[in-house]
Amino acid sequence: METADAVVIGGGVIGTSIAYRLAEHRKVILLERGELGAQTSGSCDKAIFLQSKKPGFPIKLAQASREIYETLEEELDTSIEFKKNGGMIVIESEAHLASMKKFVKERNKAGLDVKLLDDKEVHAWQPGLSGDILGAAWCAQDAEVNPLLLSQAFAQAAKRRGADIRPHTEATDILCERGKVVGVQTRHGKITTGTIVNAAGPFASEIADMAGVGLTIMPRRGAVLITEKLEPLIHGNILCSQYIAAKHAASDTADAPPYGIGLSLGQTESGNLLIGGSREFKGFDKSVGPEVLSAIARHAVRIAPVLKNVKLIRSMVGFRPFTGDGLPIIDKAKEVEGFFIAAGHEGDGIALAPITGHLVASLIDNKEQYKDLLKPLQLDRLQAV
Repeated sequence: METADAVVIGGGVIGTSIAYRLAEHRKVILLERGELGAQTSGSCDKAIFLQSKKPGFPIKLAQASREIYETLEEELDTSIEFKKNGGMIVIESEAHLASMKKFVKERNKAGLDVKLLDDKEVHAWQPGLSGDILGAAWCAQDAEVNPLLLSQAFAQAAKRRGADIRPHTEATDILCERGKVVGVQTRHGKITTGTIVNAAGPFASEIADMAGVGLTIMPRRGAVLITEKLEPLIHGNILCSQYIAAKHAASDTADAPPYGIGLSLGQTESGNLLIGGSREFKGFDKSVGPEVLSAIARHAVRIAPVLKNVKLIRSMVGFRPFTGDGLPIIDKAKEVEGFFIAAGHEGDGIALAPITGHLVASLIDNKEQYKDLLKPLQLDRLQAV
C-alpha cells in the first residue's frame, strides 16, 4: 500500500503549482487522469492580464501572482516564454467609450498603471487594427506566458523536489473515515493520505462529491481559433471591451453578445495566432458548431482586418471552471478534515497559478502569511448567497 503526505488531484497549471510548493516539505503524489496540462490549461490563451480583473480584491490577488512571475523562470530553472509586452483592451463602439473611461480610472485607483490611448496611439502600437477603433486601455504590467510550458515547468520542478507526478492516473474515490480523509482510490490502486487537494478545475465538483463535500463549479465552454505560423503581427495581447462584458457576465442575458464572444488575440513564440473566444454554458459538450467559430472569426476580423486572409489550421475547445463571482475557491472543507479545494479560477488560471500554489501551502500549514488573500476565497462566501 502506498502512502503520501499529500495527494493533489489535477495536473493543470493549478495542480502542478500546488504540487511544486507542497513538495518542498512533503511527500507529494499528483494524479492527472489524462496528460499534464491537457484540459483547461491546454485550451486557453497565453495572457496574464491584470487590468481585466475587477477593482479591489481580484486585482490585489492578480498583482500578488504577477509579482511571482517576475522571477519564476529563474526559480523553476526553465523557460516558460514569459514576456512583459503589455496588454491592450480596444474600444470598438462609442457605446463602450464612457464605461472604458470609468474602467481606466477605477484601475488607476486600484494601483494599476493603465492609460487611455486615443486612436492614433492605438494604431501606432497595433497597426493591424481597424481604423474604426476609437481608443484602448493600455497596461504595461500585463504580460504573457506559455501555459503548456508552465504546467510542465511546475511539474518538473516538483519532481526535483521528490514529488511523484502521475499522468493517466484517475482518482475514482476519496476514502474517508469518521469525517477525515484517509486515502484516495485510483484505477491503479489505493494511496493512503490524510491530505487531498482538489485542483481538478471544471471537474472539481465530481471530485468533491466523492468526499461528500458540496461544491458547485460549472464548466463554461470556450473556443479559440489557431492560425498558421506568421511573422509578428501584433505586439503584446489584445482584448476588446466586449470581452470584458462577456467575462463578467454571470449568465446569458438579452443584451449579452451571442455565444459570449469577445476578442482575445495573442501570438505564440512560434508565430501562431490565438484568436478567442466564446463563453457558453453547455455542460461538458465539446461539439462547438461552425456558427460559433464563424462568429469568433468575424468579430476578430472586424477589429483586426489584418487577420482577413490568415489561414486557420484548427480550433481548440476547453472548459473554464466557473464559480459565479469571478474568484476561485481556495479553502478547506468543513465537512471532511484533510480535504482542500483549489479550483474555480475560470479564465484566470494562468494569471493566478503562481500565487495559488503559495496559498494552498499556507492554508495547509496554517500560516499567517497569506491569510488576507485566503479569506475572500473561502467556500462559504458562495454558499451564503
